[in-house]
Amino acid sequence: MALVAADLVKVAGGARQVWHYTSADAVGTVAGSGYFNDVTSNLRQWDTILCVGATGGTPTVDVLVVTSATGAATVTTTNGT
Repeated sequence: MALVAADLVKVAGGARQVWHYTSADAVGTVAGSGYFNDVTSNLRQWDTILCVGATGGTPTVDVLVVTSATGAATVTTTNGT
């Protein structure tokens, strides 16, 4: 599936932002390079995304760290769990 921008919600702000994202996608898909490209302007390097996803229908929780995000580049994340 693709990113649903409305499901990405900021829960804390400041120099480092914290986001919550819920998806039916597996974390491997969500953590893939470019998954968050449609919200590049919202994300900053070192932001944290609490990701609630699914693996075979079983809910999962993972922590992603934005490793790069600029208006002209692909958003990349790493699984911090």
